[in-house]
Amino acid sequence: MTTALQYTLSGLAIGGIYALVALGFHIMWSAAKAVNFAHGDTLMIGAVLAVMGIDAGLPPPLACLLAILAGALFGVVLERFAVRPFIGTNASIGWMLTTIAVGIMAESLATMQFGGFSRPLPSPGVAGAISILGAGVYPQELVIPAVALLAMAGLHAMQRHTLVGRAMQAVAHNRQAAALMGINVDRIVMFSFGLAALFGAGAGVLVAPVIQASASIGVLLGLKGFAVAIIGGITSGPGVVLAGLAFGVMEKFVEGYVSTAAREIVGFSAMILVLVAFPQGLFGRREIFKV
Repeated sequence: MTTALQYTLSGLAIGGIYALVALGFHIMWSAAKAVNFAHGDTLMIGAVLAVMGIDAGLPPPLACLLAILAGALFGVVLERFAVRPFIGTNASIGWMLTTIAVGIMAESLATMQFGGFSRPLPSPGVAGAISILGAGVYPQELVIPAVALLAMAGLHAMQRHTLVGRAMQAVAHNRQAAALMGINVDRIVMFSFGLAALFGAGAGVLVAPVIQASASIGVLLGLKGFAVAIIGGITSGPGVVLAGLAFGVMEKFVEGYVSTAAREIVGFSAMILVLVAFPQGLFGRREIFKV
């Protein structure tokens, strides 16, 4: 019982990171029918810049805030120069390749400036473990899934009750109609990419105290976040968050009862099986395009 609870709590922590990354993919896809394949690197930017800021003498809260804002700025700039030129040109291979290229360059630059080794991000949330029914867990690990759920609820509230949120929904539904109604579509798409990157950088700051920051921290986490977005249904915000939490728990059980190597095999096999049975994802809606 204690072992199962331990795996569940640890799985919810890493699943919360997958959920935040996947929520970013959902935001980008809804707005532009395109995604940033360097999105995992926004997580790296948040983690690495937070550590570098603290090393430079900034107070930890300020260093983390500036790192998250820098991640959001990265998403805005990337949308403007690596995604927008290819949207609507029937050249999806363009934004795929350019965002992948930018991600590789960002990781290389981070390696040059930060080094090729991992460094911890100080946080009171990992100062000592607490016991929950015999299972040991850091408070930081409990915060991560809670933040993922709050982000999902906040996004939903923004979409329903704010002008920018309604504009995001209008653009997601029909870009041409939204433009005819006076909505600046390019600005909304840019905002969406920035918001998605904000979530990614925030995820990096949250997870760095647990697994340490490095120039390569975002590669596998970003890939798994994309897999989770596909499994949950990239058109459904709540779907990708729930899928992320479940994916993290499944990984920990496989890791604990089988092996670490089997974790990746089972995880990505699950993605393939879900796609075969549910092409739109578990919670996604079928999208129909008129030509």
